[in-house]
Amino acid sequence: MNNSKGIVYIIGSGLCFMVVNFLVKLLGGQDTIEQLPVYSKFPTHELVLFRSIISFSISAFLLRKRNLSILGTNRKGLFVRGFSGMIALTLFFYTIQHLPIAIASTLQYLAPIFTIMLAYFFLKDRITVGQWICIGIALIGVFILGLSKLEISALSAKISWKWIIVGVISAFFSGIAYISVARLKATETPLNIVIYFPMISLPVMGIWSCFDFVMPHYEEWIYLLLLGIFTQIAQVLMTRAFMIAEIGVVSPFQYLGSIYALIIGIYFFDESLPILSILGIIFILSGVLVNLFVKSKKHA
Repeated sequence: MNNSKGIVYIIGSGLCFMVVNFLVKLLGGQDTIEQLPVYSKFPTHELVLFRSIISFSISAFLLRKRNLSILGTNRKGLFVRGFSGMIALTLFFYTIQHLPIAIASTLQYLAPIFTIMLAYFFLKDRITVGQWICIGIALIGVFILGLSKLEISALSAKISWKWIIVGVISAFFSGIAYISVARLKATETPLNIVIYFPMISLPVMGIWSCFDFVMPHYEEWIYLLLLGIFTQIAQVLMTRAFMIAEIGVVSPFQYLGSIYALIIGIYFFDESLPILSILGIIFILSGVLVNLFVKSKKHA
């Protein structure tokens, strides 16, 4: 195990995801500070489409270069992973465009909580009392985020229960994807696991985009290309981190993403969060991180 290198990889992955989230927010037509130019407003499904085209192209090229089958071995399991990942990412992109970026990113970190609950109900994994308490703390954080709408501020008006629930659903489907990946590791290569997302999302998002496609202009093509490239790099770095280091060591560094998102929101989108929103984020991250600690002790 190389924990130091794993930490570097996971931090690098988080920084790449930070760029992705910034581009999704920017290309979604959100208001920015005056220094940033205004771009076309791209529908969420079109952003997922471009991301899928680039991801599929890179993954297919590498699989072909290594003489590996694109379809893999456990095709049913791969389909579940790809389908759940498609729903999770699409809903996540929606929340980035309709919620402050720090809140949208933090809601996505509920995924490990749902992974534990799904494993409990479908795989009969035992959940300790400590883990149930952590789940409760995280869910209280979601409730507090909803209450932040009651605060009197310009940003509070942008916080909607509707999009908070969409963010929670996105995390739920991410939890399904995580369980699928865990069960596929024994039979599939990382590239086979990664490529099923674009294989499924390409036709779905392609048909959807036919109804309201927005033609990119000039540098928008470059930003859409970067969206796909940085997503692919982030996934590769994250996969390598978990392959060469102990999960309990590198996982906490994933949650630096909330800090990155908070900085981006403040400096690029003028999103200074209400007090209750910050408190809700603290509750969610506390529940997830303490649960990670409890889980690592449970398997020690």
